[in-house]
Amino acid sequence: VQLVESGGGLVQPGGSLRLSCTPSGIAFEGYAIAWFRQAPGKEREAVSCISRLRSPTYYVDYADSVKGRFTISRDNAENTAYLQMNSLKPDDTAVYYCNARRLNEYWGQGTQVTVSS
Repeated sequence: VQLVESGGGLVQPGGSLRLSCTPSGIAFEGYAIAWFRQAPGKEREAVSCISRLRSPTYYVDYADSVKGRFTISRDNAENTAYLQMNSLKPDDTAVYYCNARRLNEYWGQGTQVTVSS
């Protein structure tokens, strides 16, 4: 099983990035997906999550620090989950990790997001 994150990089404050997470080796549609981040010297924290089932829409949740700025989504046909990040702040600087969870749990290797002028 492998989760591959992409889309990180260096962006100025106020800018946007879209992270992608593409798992392989699992049935993507059967897993809830979450994004975590870890800044230097800090513990890993949950950023956002999206349910595996729609009833009729996906359940999504966000950390208070990113509500209104980040949007999580998934495209089961493309086997990819996304995290759209807008109005980025220096405090958003971290390594961002994708997590796939059902009975088992899998992690990606992380992608660096740096918000700096």
